[in-house]
Amino acid sequence: MKIAVYDIKGYAGYGDRVAAQDAAGYDTIVTDEAKTDPFVRSAVAASRTSRAEIMTGIAVAFARTPMLLAYSAHDMNVISGGRFHLGLGSQVKAHITRRYAMPWTHPAPRMKEMIQAIHAIWDCWYEGKSLDFQGEYYRHTLMTPMFTPLELDLPRPKIHLGAVGPYMTRAAADVADGMITHSLTTPAYIRDVTIPMLEEGLGARGLAMKDFELSGVPFVATGETEEMLESEKLRIRKQIAFYCSTPSYRAVLDHQGWGALHEAALPMSKAGQWDAMTDLIDDEVLAAFAVVGTGREVVAQLRERFKGLYDRISVRFNAEAEEIPDLVAALKAD
Repeated sequence: MKIAVYDIKGYAGYGDRVAAQDAAGYDTIVTDEAKTDPFVRSAVAASRTSRAEIMTGIAVAFARTPMLLAYSAHDMNVISGGRFHLGLGSQVKAHITRRYAMPWTHPAPRMKEMIQAIHAIWDCWYEGKSLDFQGEYYRHTLMTPMFTPLELDLPRPKIHLGAVGPYMTRAAADVADGMITHSLTTPAYIRDVTIPMLEEGLGARGLAMKDFELSGVPFVATGETEEMLESEKLRIRKQIAFYCSTPSYRAVLDHQGWGALHEAALPMSKAGQWDAMTDLIDDEVLAAFAVVGTGREVVAQLRERFKGLYDRISVRFNAEAEEIPDLVAALKAD
C-alpha cells in the first residue's frame, strides 16, 4: 500500500515541507484544488522532491478543457521526471456554474468523454496519430507541430478519477487508470458497493482490480496531546457534517442506516447553521468515518480498516518531524 500525504497549508515553507515528506518515505505528494491551483502546487512539489509521485487529488476537470488538462499533465510529468499522476474530479453543479462560470451537463458521461479526449490528444502527441476526436461534449480536430509539446520520451501520465456515486464509479472503471474514493466512505461501503461496480466495469475492458489503483483519503484526527486531538476531532466533525448535508453522499449514509442524518443536516446547511450542524456528528458517526488517536493508534486503525482495500492511502500525521518516518514505515509494512 502506497502512503500519500496532503499539505493544506499555504505556500510559505511549502517547498521545504514537501522535501521533508519525500525524505520521510511518503510515496505520493498530493495537491488539491481548494485554495490554490493544483498544477502550480504540483510544479513546486516536483521541483523539491526526487522520489515521491506527484498527484493532483483532485483537479477540477469541468473548470478546464481536455486540451488544457493534457498540456498541464504533460508539463507536470516532464518537470517531475515521469512521476506525475493526473487526478480529476467533477466538483458539484453549484461550484462549476457559480464559482467557475462553466457549463454543467450530465457529469459522468461528460467526464468519461473528457478522459477519452485527453487520451486522444496524447495519442496524437506520443504516438503520432492524427487528432480527430469528435464527441458529444468535446471536439478536438486540430494539432500542428507548432503546438505539439517537446520532451515526449516519458510514458504518458496515469489518470485517476475521484468518484462517489455509481455512474462516476463506472466511468472510472471504463476509462481511468485508478479511482480516488471520497473521504465520506466506510470499508463496508467500499467492499459492498464500490469494488463490485469497479470489477464489473474493468471486466468489460479485460482488466481486473490488480490492473487498477484504488486510492483512499480517510478522515484522520490525530495528535500527540489531548488538546491537539480534541482540536482535530472538531475539525473532522465539521467536515463530516458538511458532507452529510450534501445530497451526493446520501448513498453512503443510507448504507450505514443514517439517511436521517442527511435529512437533518441539509436544511441546517442552507440556513448557515454550521456549528449546530457539527453537533449532529456524535462519537458513533465520527468513529465510522474517521480514525482517531495518536500517530501509532492511527497507524494500527488504518492498517486494520484499509489494508487490502486501498492501493494508496493519504494520511497526515500531527507528530514531531523525527517521528514521521517511523510512522510512515509502520503504515507501509507488510
